[in-house]
Amino acid sequence: MGRTSTARDRLIDATGELIQSRGYSNLGVAEICAKAEVKKGSFYHFFASKQALTVEVVNAYWNAERDCWTAELAADGPALDRLRRLLDTMAQLQHRRKETSGTVDGCLLGNLALELSTQEPAVRARLEEIFDEQVALVAATLDDAADEGTVPRVRATAATARAVVAHLEGLVMFAKLKNDPTVLDDLWPHALLLLGATD
Repeated sequence: MGRTSTARDRLIDATGELIQSRGYSNLGVAEICAKAEVKKGSFYHFFASKQALTVEVVNAYWNAERDCWTAELAADGPALDRLRRLLDTMAQLQHRRKETSGTVDGCLLGNLALELSTQEPAVRARLEEIFDEQVALVAATLDDAADEGTVPRVRATAATARAVVAHLEGLVMFAKLKNDPTVLDDLWPHALLLLGATD
């Protein structure tokens, strides 16, 4: 169901696009308002600060991405197949971005986590919650895989799930750095090594 294009929505969408292409630190409220075609006074009607707006951008990004994570990981079929579909979908997203925009933009969540590691505590706290949620989703899938006998029970842990999420985010970062989504082509084989599993 699509959102109506309110001024608040336009501010969130515009900020998300600008952060993906330019980062957070050099982004000003005036530029955000210009892109969103919203008067600066209206900005402060909706958001107390750029940080508050960015938390909403992060929420919107994850709300859309969470649908993919939960759909793939809760689908029918063996657990490892579900996990592979999720990782393949995340890799294909970077391929599509390169095809449509000419650049690999990476993951907004990972980009912000790197850029804001020592600042903007409200944004960092929300990012931490989201990554914890991703780890929990993967951990539940690994638990299913252990029940199915495709992953050793000792590997079906939150620590392994965190390693899988970190592996995904790290390769997305390298793909962004090189502007080459084929960096992600080895995502699944190396995930299997982390899991102690075989395809």
